[in-house]
Amino acid sequence: MSSSDPTVQPVPAAVVEQVDAADVTLHNPKRAVIALGSNLGNRLETLQGAVDALEDTPGLRVKAVSPVYETEPWGVDPGSQPSYFNAVVLVKTTLPPSSLLERGHAIEEAFDRVRDERWGPRTLDVDIVAYQDVLLDGPELTLPHPRAHERAFVLVPWHDVDPEAEVPGRGAVARLLDEVDGTGVAPRADLELRLPE
Repeated sequence: MSSSDPTVQPVPAAVVEQVDAADVTLHNPKRAVIALGSNLGNRLETLQGAVDALEDTPGLRVKAVSPVYETEPWGVDPGSQPSYFNAVVLVKTTLPPSSLLERGHAIEEAFDRVRDERWGPRTLDVDIVAYQDVLLDGPELTLPHPRAHERAFVLVPWHDVDPEAEVPGRGAVARLLDEVDGTGVAPRADLELRLPE
């Protein structure tokens, strides 16, 4: 089609700007893996609220949500805390890791997360497990998550949504799963997290 075709009108710059602003997530987005966990209150409702809050984050789109698993609490005496519901969410985002971390903390706080004891019960845990292939060891954030490769409650749901996934610097999730104890990680086929509309 020649440029002299009178039916071809350039798109006004203002319209281009509006479209770009409305979908910034398509501008060179990065893949990130986020683990969710809850063992207080209405656990399923809390996890769904976290998925919805992630989707409502400017510069972030939720691409996949894993099945829900019920798991035994980590690092505490058996029976001393309620069991967890866990899930993994795959997102694409233009946010840098530090901003994604801030957003995760804000979502936790919105669900009244209290940080008074390590491995204590919590209404909501939002952990960045991996961000692209980034390796980072900072005071606020370590990527990939330093214990993700040894936690079945992260690896099992992650493998469900991305069977080819790799933990940066650690190898394939499928192989790592063979090396961890999956006891106490039970699928809850009766529960489901919805992808945001």
